[in-house]
Amino acid sequence: MSVRLHGLLAEFADERQLLGAIRRARDEGRYSAIEAYSPYPIEGMREALGQCHSRLPLWMLIGAIGGGAFTYWLEWYSAVVNYPINVGGRPTFSWPAFVPPAVEMTILWAVLFGFGAVLFGAGLPRVRHPLFESHEFERATSDRFFLLVRGDDPRFDAIGTQAFLESLSPLSVVEVAEE
Repeated sequence: MSVRLHGLLAEFADERQLLGAIRRARDEGRYSAIEAYSPYPIEGMREALGQCHSRLPLWMLIGAIGGGAFTYWLEWYSAVVNYPINVGGRPTFSWPAFVPPAVEMTILWAVLFGFGAVLFGAGLPRVRHPLFESHEFERATSDRFFLLVRGDDPRFDAIGTQAFLESLSPLSVVEVAEE
């Protein structure tokens, strides 16, 4: 039975080596499906990986507009159409009273959509990931830097990718098996 590769994982000692490896893999046009892992944020890593654009603000805007508009409509419908009450001869549609709850719901729904977008975008919750089986990867949260070339990359070739990663002078290159 052949084991399907999730990818090849290269381990580096410092962030400069990792950034150099990412840039070389992207600039030479070798691989597009790469991931980088480090114990802390590294300035310039998002740009090096080609992840400059985020859809999070768009989803938060959709949540804000939708939540605020729905709340305002619900207040209008309940006060004017569904159950109008004449209180002291005042008009049933008193828009200044509808604004504070609509603003609060605008903020709430923006946050909820943002939270959902982050979870969905990161693929969470994820109980198991093939990288968790690698003993080398245990140091990703303390003092090591990793570059993963995924096996689903169109240019992925196990032997050629291994040779390329070893040319970057990593501490080690290991295969990550798919389960």
